[in-house]
Amino acid sequence: MLWQKKILVTGGAGFIGSHLCERLVDAGHDVLALDNFYTGTKTNLLGLLDKPNFELMRHDVTFPLYVEVDEIFNLACPASPVHYQYDPVQTTKTSVHGAINMLGLAKRTKAKILQASTSEVYGDPEVHPQTEDYRGNVNPIGPRACYDEGKRCAETLFFDYHRQHGTNIRVARIFNTYGPRMHPNDGRVVSNFIVQALKGEPITVYGDGRQTRSFCFVDDLVDGLMRLMDADDGFTGPVNLGNPGEFTIKQLAEQVVEMVGTDVELVYRPLPEDDPMQRCPNIGLAKETLDWQPTIALKEGLERTIAYFRQVV
Repeated sequence: MLWQKKILVTGGAGFIGSHLCERLVDAGHDVLALDNFYTGTKTNLLGLLDKPNFELMRHDVTFPLYVEVDEIFNLACPASPVHYQYDPVQTTKTSVHGAINMLGLAKRTKAKILQASTSEVYGDPEVHPQTEDYRGNVNPIGPRACYDEGKRCAETLFFDYHRQHGTNIRVARIFNTYGPRMHPNDGRVVSNFIVQALKGEPITVYGDGRQTRSFCFVDDLVDGLMRLMDADDGFTGPVNLGNPGEFTIKQLAEQVVEMVGTDVELVYRPLPEDDPMQRCPNIGLAKETLDWQPTIALKEGLERTIAYFRQVV
């Protein structure tokens, strides 16, 4: 019989967090979801609210939390430029103070703790595809720095707690992820294109559309996070989690327009400051250590994501 673990998911009402909570509850664990509802929403968790092994708490990770848990998934932080640049000071606090508070909780309870880091720690990379030993090319004073440097500092804290206190840590560097429950107005490229296409509006492409991204469906990502948490205690990461399939932004826009079935044009706007030209993970370490790689192709993932947005837009 599976041991029922007490698992805390910060940012549990968010896009990725809600999918993770579902998987953990379905696996029989006792799950506490934490969220301040800045970008997360209770609607994402409607299917769990009546489950006896699920609890939802309104709380901001920049304040200490006193609960008893076996594992912590620290996902709390706005992840799209629209949201994290709206209050950049609070974004940095969420990453840094949030990491300190959750690491303090893990230290006290001797819980395993996983940090949801980001491919943004690589900045506008000069190495392609990005491997975990690449140290990044980040502008520390630019408009994206509140998120990029906040996440980099959180990684620093995780490894210092591990070295100084023996905290059992895991660090996942998450690349572009998409799927149902993305916020319709989060400014991310997949949700932007789908919402604009469904409304019959021109598709806004920043830059010339030749910059590349890799897109991982949320179910694949959640599987990677769970495998990382369950990995041998000697493995801390950081480990890239993402889909190594690489597409230009223009290719993505054309694919979405074709699948939605609307006749809309692409309009081009200036590229935002510090927006990376290439972003693609090398997932060799995840394959070797976690026996993990994505299984859902972009077209299949887009079909499921478009179906979701048809209901909410």
